[in-house]
Amino acid sequence: MNILVLNGSPKGDYSITLQTAKYIEKFNKEHSFEYVNVGQRIKAIEKDASSALQSVENSDLIIFTYPVYTFLAPYQLHRFIELLKEQGVSLAGKVATQITTSKHFYDVTAHRYVQDNCNDLGLKYISGLSADMEDLLTEKGQKDALGFFKYVCHCIDNGIFEPVIKTTSHYKSMPVKAGELNTEKTGDVVVLTNCEDDDLQLKSMIDHFCNVCSFNTRVINLTKFAFKGGCLGCMNCATDGNCVYKDGFQDLLRNEIQKTDAIVHAFTIKDHSMGASFKLYDDRQFCNGHRSVTMGMPVGYIVSGDYTCETNLQTVVEGRANVGGNFMCGVATDELDPDNAIRKLATNLKFAVENKYSQPSNFYGVGGSKIFRDLIYQMKGMMKEDHKFFKAHNQYDFPHKKKGTMLLMYLVGAALSNSKIKSKMGNMMNEGMLMPYKKILEEKNDK
Repeated sequence: MNILVLNGSPKGDYSITLQTAKYIEKFNKEHSFEYVNVGQRIKAIEKDASSALQSVENSDLIIFTYPVYTFLAPYQLHRFIELLKEQGVSLAGKVATQITTSKHFYDVTAHRYVQDNCNDLGLKYISGLSADMEDLLTEKGQKDALGFFKYVCHCIDNGIFEPVIKTTSHYKSMPVKAGELNTEKTGDVVVLTNCEDDDLQLKSMIDHFCNVCSFNTRVINLTKFAFKGGCLGCMNCATDGNCVYKDGFQDLLRNEIQKTDAIVHAFTIKDHSMGASFKLYDDRQFCNGHRSVTMGMPVGYIVSGDYTCETNLQTVVEGRANVGGNFMCGVATDELDPDNAIRKLATNLKFAVENKYSQPSNFYGVGGSKIFRDLIYQMKGMMKEDHKFFKAHNQYDFPHKKKGTMLLMYLVGAALSNSKIKSKMGNMMNEGMLMPYKKILEEKNDK
């Protein structure tokens, strides 16, 4: 079997993820393995994709390998997938799977993104392997890697593939009115977009929002910024927060985008995501490390496209807000009534800014934050800026620090283990748990 490993890591041969594929090759010499570092070579491939496309054509099995960057695959792999589709390469009948490494921060959304695009390309898909960065250094991780490839071969031999994810779509973009200009504007809101010059639908949605919004709006178009490249994963920014690129992005991010009252992201859905140009921006934000520097800032989305059917993208959008500690003011789409949806977004944004409104994070935010908390604490010697931020914002909320609660639970556990005490307790436990809440309610009533 001709196996093509499309390595989406910008580190090329130095990719940790790639080592899992090479370890699999070591024990499966009967197959032919070819490696193409599409992440590292993306600029060259944009100029001449013929060699990479020929490798794709010659393959029987394609393995996408990449580290998970900000909820999805790295920008470089996004861009390569765009190129595959633009070139109209026929991949029908070929098989694909994926191998990722991460700390399991939204690895599920990254895998689903690749799976959705494999479906678009006509590839038969087999569920991939999501590994921790250090897994291959352990006996269990090595066993998991080999077991995964054995399972892939089993699926190919028996024709067992993941069903194609189908959505019932009747999407048709609805026209957007200009909207009456609100002349009583205050404050400052940034509309961050990757709107192309010929994307008149998205442009009209942005114009409508800017007109009806109660705040002064600034539109920053990422396609107009001269990025020198995508995040390299070099960790140069870990100690002092400074990116190795000197293209002015840090100044744009910290002084033009993040110093505002609210941010509204505007994009047209492309390849089940916000598009490669938006992913480039997302990845380059790693100069902020794992710090939620816009914590408490309201955010919103203006989306052109079939958003209702893009469940994975919906998870990414909600997860971004929750992990960042941002109140989600809404997602205005052009699927049904864009004029009304945009007005509602503007109204919600006004309320959130004026009232400094926020909400507690749900599972998406709490789970993601705990992964970062544990990671930064372990790597605080290197990730110094992240460590300072986490300490300053009391994000090291480890359970073992709550010694009073732990002691109380030991006492409660001992009481519940004694049948005589337990029989005499009656409803005392429930009443005891409610006592502090009753006190709060009584205090409120007195005011």
